Amino acid sequence: MSNKNRKITIARGVGYGLVDLMGGGAFTIIGAFLLFFYTTFAGLTPIEGASIIAIARVVDAVASLFIGSISDNFYKTKLGKIFGRRRFFLLIGAPLMADYALLWVTGRSYIFYLVTYLLFEIIAAMVLIPWETLPAEMTKDFNNRTKLSASRMFISATGTFLATFVPGRLIAFLGEKSAQAYFINGLIFAIIYAICILISHRVTWERDITPEMEEELLKGSQSKGLGERIVRIIKVAGDYVSTLKIKAFRKHLAIYICSFTAKDLFNSVFVYFCVFNLGVSSTVAANVLSLSIIGIPVTILGGFLMIKVGPSNLYKMSYSIMIACILGFYGLYVGKLGSNIVLLFVIGIIYQVGRSLLEFTPWNVFPFIPDVDEMVTRQRREGLYAAVMTFTRKSSVALATFVTGVVLQESGFAKGQATQSPQVVSTIAGLLTIGCIVLLGIALICAITFKLNKKTHGILVDEVERLKNSGVKQDVTPETRAIVENLTGYKYESVWRETGV
Repeated sequence: MSNKNRKITIARGVGYGLVDLMGGGAFTIIGAFLLFFYTTFAGLTPIEGASIIAIARVVDAVASLFIGSISDNFYKTKLGKIFGRRRFFLLIGAPLMADYALLWVTGRSYIFYLVTYLLFEIIAAMVLIPWETLPAEMTKDFNNRTKLSASRMFISATGTFLATFVPGRLIAFLGEKSAQAYFINGLIFAIIYAICILISHRVTWERDITPEMEEELLKGSQSKGLGERIVRIIKVAGDYVSTLKIKAFRKHLAIYICSFTAKDLFNSVFVYFCVFNLGVSSTVAANVLSLSIIGIPVTILGGFLMIKVGPSNLYKMSYSIMIACILGFYGLYVGKLGSNIVLLFVIGIIYQVGRSLLEFTPWNVFPFIPDVDEMVTRQRREGLYAAVMTFTRKSSVALATFVTGVVLQESGFAKGQATQSPQVVSTIAGLLTIGCIVLLGIALICAITFKLNKKTHGILVDEVERLKNSGVKQDVTPETRAIVENLTGYKYESVWRETGV
């Protein structure tokens, strides 16, 4: 599809963003309930449950690297020429969402749970990595990309709300001890996710094939020997490493990994914290998490603030709010105020404001990272960057999830029990507070010096266009030089070379 005469409207942005109903919703449900489901209904120990999530995410993280490279080069294949190098993966990913319902069946073996979850992680990555590159494919304009990303995060916030509200209602209706509630929830969302992915496929498009890509197609039509293929594999590995040479991406990656891992740790421990520390039901825990509905209007506000105050200030606001609220939850436990539902919900509402900004900001920043890379490499490598982000995040979350399971089991956690020992209760509180706050603190430190925003991005893109139009590097202004060097991490004389990174 061509992007000529295409306009980025709010409706199109919503259509694009529907995939994140799965991206945000499915993994919110998994983060909040899957480990609890494994240890309460599937008969697994904390280490067994956590190891499933960890193993699947490590394997998926490695697979994600290949998915990014495959997507970037898929236009060279017959299927890519017909269906597109990005959107083809949406088309085949939709029916495979059926696997999501299989995560929530009971009475199966450890291997069954491992395989079904591993498959879902890979299917989700196969959809999300190409899809995440589409804003950079569809437009170069900062405001239009922000419109697409803001629409996406609005849908993600909606998905996050539904992912906690619907299970809460099903658990309340079918009972705290009903495993059927979890399966019905999984089946409903598997159908919804498939429909949303198909809609997103229908309303999006990709960048036109460039002369450079045409040249690659001609090269690709020539047969390659084993030696050339090995060289190609080595080059791909080098390309992934090269992304870390871009200064803005290194900071963005550190912010993203630490903050999202903190959010995931909170989600995975919060139900345990409510049930065993505060003495309230899992339904109440789900209801507190469903306060994520506040993220819907906050996301709209975030789109405005993204342009007005920039991502660095949004990061600071988000992490400060979340740290304060985590301390508030801990205060309810220490003060034995768990039965005070009003206080619990007030803190929960404020926490969700910070969380929604945490989720909103990194993926609004991401479409601009490949522009920084282009200044250095003279290439468009959106898929490569999406794959690296996915790989590092899933690797770190896998480690954090497994460590959580080990810590819980080593503290004496007894699966399927209504009460736990004081040592277990203290351990849960420590994971929620110390673990989350340390990760958010690291992200906050990195955010303070993050300089990519609307102004600096605009100056960088203008410089790229000037150089593309045979501009002379010696004519660069001092301000542009400083911005390029700050964002890329390279001396200005070293960027925009034929050899790239």
